[in-house]
Amino acid sequence: MVHGTHNAVEDPRNASVLIYVNGDLFLRDEAKISVFDSGYLVGDGIWEAVRLQDGVLLFLDEHLDRLWTAAATVGMDLKMTREELTATIWETLHANGMNDGAHVRFMITRGIKKTPSQDPRLTISGPNLVIIPEYKKADMASKEKGITLFTSTIRRGSPDYLDPRLNCHSKLHEVMALVQALEAGADEALMLDIHGFVATCNATNFFIVKNGEVWTSTGQYCMNGITRGKVIEVCRQHEISCFQKNFSLFDVYGADEAFVTGTFGGLTPVTHIDGRQIGQGNFGPLTRRLSELYEEEKRLAVQRVKQSLR
Repeated sequence: MVHGTHNAVEDPRNASVLIYVNGDLFLRDEAKISVFDSGYLVGDGIWEAVRLQDGVLLFLDEHLDRLWTAAATVGMDLKMTREELTATIWETLHANGMNDGAHVRFMITRGIKKTPSQDPRLTISGPNLVIIPEYKKADMASKEKGITLFTSTIRRGSPDYLDPRLNCHSKLHEVMALVQALEAGADEALMLDIHGFVATCNATNFFIVKNGEVWTSTGQYCMNGITRGKVIEVCRQHEISCFQKNFSLFDVYGADEAFVTGTFGGLTPVTHIDGRQIGQGNFGPLTRRLSELYEEEKRLAVQRVKQSLR
């Protein structure tokens, strides 16, 4: 069984979900895109993923901000407004009868190419939009167990060639890091920055707890995680000392607790790194408290959205 931060409870409804592809809906086994798609050919695409909770797309504005920033960064004209994309996501969710407990990934590539090439001038269509909604509930047994990490030799890149904050389809270096971790017997990869400081994981953001303080990286070499930002915000609201700073594996191995954050899994404890037990090797007390505070922040976010619509 695959174990990691994206472990989900099996849901038979996913076999018949409808996938949106450029204006049409298809059963998941029939959803296809051209082999000349720029995302398939050269990884030329951007994406976001949001949670649907009690009729609300959680933190949607922050996700759309990140998507539009990514589009500007790669020079991609999305050919749609935020309102139009939001409406299309909701149309897809309504077509699936979804109101809660769903995870929605939407991906936009530059379009169809005339021939295999990096050159954006050879794109002969508008952007391709794919929306994949799934019923996905985090496996709580897996979350309670926690995950193990292995420090990869693959470094998080410098922002002068591929900014780590860019949520793009070009994830091969992160896949390579994960492959190293899996081959070492761990669940996921911990990645350092170009200076040797701890940056992030291959698909989640990384935190440690030391002497009641919460530490995470500076943010210069890690994914611009929405959940990461919410945890930092929650710490500030509840007067929990939280620092964005450089720290090394020396600090990590001696940490009291460690955890990772992501849109799907929220907060997931880390029990071992490079074979070393972290703290008590379990779901630590401050990690658990932060997880509860984050879940409360999600509930409050739902309430705020619903109140604004009244």
